[in-house]
Amino acid sequence: MTDLSIGPAVLTDLPRLTEIHNHYVIPTHITFDIQPFRPEQREGWFCEHSEGGRYRLLVGEKGRFGVLGYVTTGRFRTKAAYDTTVEASIACYPSAAGQGIGTQLYQALFESLAGEDINRVVAGIAQPNEASNALHEKFGFKKVGTFTSVGRKFGKHWDVLWMERPLTLSSDFLRD
Repeated sequence: MTDLSIGPAVLTDLPRLTEIHNHYVIPTHITFDIQPFRPEQREGWFCEHSEGGRYRLLVGEKGRFGVLGYVTTGRFRTKAAYDTTVEASIACYPSAAGQGIGTQLYQALFESLAGEDINRVVAGIAQPNEASNALHEKFGFKKVGTFTSVGRKFGKHWDVLWMERPLTLSSDFLRD
């Protein structure tokens, strides 16, 4: 998709970000949230991911369509030794999926993180989710393992595939 403007999210984006996230809450296993949110319930999340540094929240907007997707990096674990690892997440408005927005958002995210004190970027992807798996592989993420039956939703247990990549890809990492 051309003419996509990508930049840091602002608080006025929160209703649309919440709308995008909520699309995946009720009808899909993509997120393990089980109840939709109201924007005011997501203000803490917004602040955690939009204060700059290694924790980012970028949005992709297009003219009259507004925000069509977002990408984040957030804390992986709370212990200080994990501070150089971030967890990435990405979501697109349903009608905008499959149009290259995710690719553009990840490109912008990794460019914006260049120079940050980040060693690893990880992603946990509820399975099955071939589109997300492929997007992450396109950006150099490698499969490192699957936690089986760790999320229960719709009366079923779902697996989560964990993938990782260094912030800066090296030819050695890509060969392994």
